[in-house]
Amino acid sequence: MTSPDGWFEDFVPGQRMRHARAATIDDVEGSFLAKLVMNTAHAHWNDHLPEIPGLGSGRLVYGLLTASVVFGLASQDTAEHAIRELGCTGLRFRAPVHHGDTIEAFTEVVSVRPSDEDDAGMVVFHHWGRRHDRVVVFEGERSLLIRRRPTP
Repeated sequence: MTSPDGWFEDFVPGQRMRHARAATIDDVEGSFLAKLVMNTAHAHWNDHLPEIPGLGSGRLVYGLLTASVVFGLASQDTAEHAIRELGCTGLRFRAPVHHGDTIEAFTEVVSVRPSDEDDAGMVVFHHWGRRHDRVVVFEGERSLLIRRRPTP
């Protein structure tokens, strides 16, 4: 069952959301994706790497996993009626994420415009995520084609 909200008509530029869920990134997720994409940077794989200035100690989470977690946490409120992803731009990884960090997500609607398709419109969202210590770790824009509310 889908939400009664989240249709194209429900989004307004400037609208802000704090998403209900947060997620802790554990060792399995953090290690698996870095190894799957063969990102061989020691900071992703090595528990005994000395502290790196500006990055702290402990293994780092692969940046695109951080982006995926933020986009995923935002999806219940922003993409439930999406027809397709149109693109992601301006991805910025602002602070490190370590295994065991909890991430929460926020969204602002950047723009809303009709599309060539009668049953959908385009919405651009600015998503950002922060760690449990309130430090913003990621931000980026995501464009979606979202279904219009059906007419009875």
